[in-house]
Amino acid sequence: MKILLPQADGRLAPYTMKAAPVAAPATPPRFNRIAYAAAHVVIDPLASTDPWDAEPAIDWDATLAFRDHLHGLGFRIAEAMDTAQRGMGLGWPSARELIRRSLRHAAATGAELACGVGTDQLAPAAVRSLDDVERAYQEQLDVVESEGGRAILMASRALAAIARDPVDYATVYGRLLGRAGRPVILHWLGEMFDPALAGYWGRAEPEAALDAVAELIERYQARIDGIKISLLDARLERALRARLPEGVRLYTGDDFNYAELIEGDAQGFSHALLGIFDPIAPAASAALAALAQDDRARYRALLAPTVALSREIFRSPTRHYKTGVVLLAWLNGHQRHFSMAGGAQSARSVLHAARVFELADACGVLRDPALACHRMRQWLQVAGGIDG
Repeated sequence: MKILLPQADGRLAPYTMKAAPVAAPATPPRFNRIAYAAAHVVIDPLASTDPWDAEPAIDWDATLAFRDHLHGLGFRIAEAMDTAQRGMGLGWPSARELIRRSLRHAAATGAELACGVGTDQLAPAAVRSLDDVERAYQEQLDVVESEGGRAILMASRALAAIARDPVDYATVYGRLLGRAGRPVILHWLGEMFDPALAGYWGRAEPEAALDAVAELIERYQARIDGIKISLLDARLERALRARLPEGVRLYTGDDFNYAELIEGDAQGFSHALLGIFDPIAPAASAALAALAQDDRARYRALLAPTVALSREIFRSPTRHYKTGVVLLAWLNGHQRHFSMAGGAQSARSVLHAARVFELADACGVLRDPALACHRMRQWLQVAGGIDG
């Protein structure tokens, strides 16, 4: 199969597809790493109005079916995270309903979920005190725990806006951890994902922030399952991992360096909570199954080629990575359209989409190459006026 794709120099050039998808396992494999896939939501574009200004309507059947797809490949689900456009098109009312429906669905299917708890019902400009932030967190924590779910305490724009130093962060987190019904996963999202989170943990420099978060974890370790760190800096991740108390896990959120961090070295390894697992799920599942069998050569052969795709999807401005994730969900037949909450399908260029398509084919994550090629041609004609 061939398709005409735009090039960086402005030319159109034919691309011959590799068309060799990684086969999905017949039954969920066993992993020796905990692997959460942060899943996107599927909207209903026919029921959604004013995409820039109004809450989208969610296609619940397609959204839950995609979670079944991930569960069938062996993944746990990280629900209502930034991959689901949390606070970037998906507001708290929809996120609350997503959490409730997903947890009830998981109870029936046996899937394991952890759900994002944040403060996005609270506009940062309206914050007057740390108590305001704490109450917003607690409202969401109560929703998750009332359904029997585990919480991921997401980084808060509101807290970043009002906290003065690490003491303020420790005050809010300490109170929440003290009331949580089960150990939570902390969440450190770098400003490349969300500029409003610059200086999180009360320190401008990541090295100093690492000291602050390590001290918080040491103090409340019995209340903490682990921490997801998304700074796109393998050195910082390894430094924090080395300082974690026994029993507290490091979940890599590094969509640039995940392959090496999950595999690990003599100093240890990271578990995973990743947005890139959404589009590369079959290849990642097969790789993690190989790692569990200590077949590191196969692990690398399967997962290493996905890194180039991930680096393109998560390239700067990183906050727009969801566009590539949902594009691949559509190309792979998991949804009938390429529409997103907030109209975010327009956040990336035609050239970026073409590169994502090419790299996805190269690493074997287009599960039906003929369908993907057909849909990509349709989109290129509409979005770029390209016939071929």
